[in-house]
Amino acid sequence: MEHYLQSITIAFLALFPLVNPVGAVPLFCTLTSSGTPEYRKRMAFKTALNVVIILIAFLFMGKLLLDFFGISLPVLKIAGGLIVAHTAWEMVTSKSKLTNEETSELESKEDVSFTPMAMPMLSGPGSIGIVIGLTQEKTVSSFTYYLGFSTGIIILGLVVYLLLIISLKLFKIMGKTGIGVMSRIMGFFILAIAVEIIYEGLIGLKFLN
Repeated sequence: MEHYLQSITIAFLALFPLVNPVGAVPLFCTLTSSGTPEYRKRMAFKTALNVVIILIAFLFMGKLLLDFFGISLPVLKIAGGLIVAHTAWEMVTSKSKLTNEETSELESKEDVSFTPMAMPMLSGPGSIGIVIGLTQEKTVSSFTYYLGFSTGIIILGLVVYLLLIISLKLFKIMGKTGIGVMSRIMGFFILAIAVEIIYEGLIGLKFLN
């Protein structure tokens, strides 16, 4: 039970800053502003469900992918850390994760739950890299850890759903400026996490020993 609860906490705390559902509020409000309340609820639920499915899929397939491509954990940490750092820098500088082509396509898109909300806005390369990294630690060998990580991801999905449900109210309360400030603050801490991940990867490759 102790390992189960510990793995829930680890998964949730590691993923929440990267998924950053608060930072996704402005985009979700923009994409669903012309829809009915039922439509917004449906998009919120499907977005959260897609995030959970994507992250849990990589949780269980991550080890197979690493073995297939012959990638070691230290290399994964460095690569994941670089992606996380890039994501954090975009948050700090308020740079959009979406390209101009993707933004134009959204104008006529009815279902926005998978793209761009779940991928790449919420469960992007950074969070996927962290999920794969969770399963590669030497202490993670029992089904209890995987169950705990899965539970942590499901809890995160519930948080995403609740925040998107109240997104319009949250956006009105915090405003665009408030959401931007919150995103920049979280981006700073995520950048620190990225440096730590890269540092651990370099130690694993014995570059710093």
